[in-house]
Amino acid sequence: MKIYTRTGDTGETSLLDGTRVRKNDARVDAYGAVDELNAWLGLARASLLAPDLADEIVHLQRDLFAVGAQLADPADTLAPRVTKAVIGDDDVARVEQFIDRLETELPPLRTFTLAGGTPASAALHVARTVCRRAERRMVALTPPIDAVLIRYVNRLSDLLFVLARVVNHRAGAAETEW
Repeated sequence: MKIYTRTGDTGETSLLDGTRVRKNDARVDAYGAVDELNAWLGLARASLLAPDLADEIVHLQRDLFAVGAQLADPADTLAPRVTKAVIGDDDVARVEQFIDRLETELPPLRTFTLAGGTPASAALHVARTVCRRAERRMVALTPPIDAVLIRYVNRLSDLLFVLARVVNHRAGAAETEW
């Protein structure tokens, strides 16, 4: 299989059901933001020294492939065949539980903090902002997408903020307050 197909040379791409759309289509923009988020998580993971956090980030990256697949599949043709391409309420609960576990390591948040600290923390903060952009793109889609995808991405941005704090805390890097 070649990496290039030449089918996108005219500014169009295919959704999973074969529908051709412009590359600036709102759905393509939404899953493009999810793809960018996934890449930022890869950078954060490559910068980490903590295997427990790196393993969790890999799980999140796999989840994001499922989010992207669901966004690229408006006719829901993939989900019945490929269970790993489905995000559900149990995934949202897993993210919430991870947030709760991580917050036990942290001092209480007293004020807004500025992004920064370690390279991994800074990358997680960038990932958080890209996650928020992906969420905005997703809620703008018509017809509306499955609400569980919105809940998952919303919770993920909270997790990325907490992860950035934990990475700095474990490294002894002070948070810069606003």
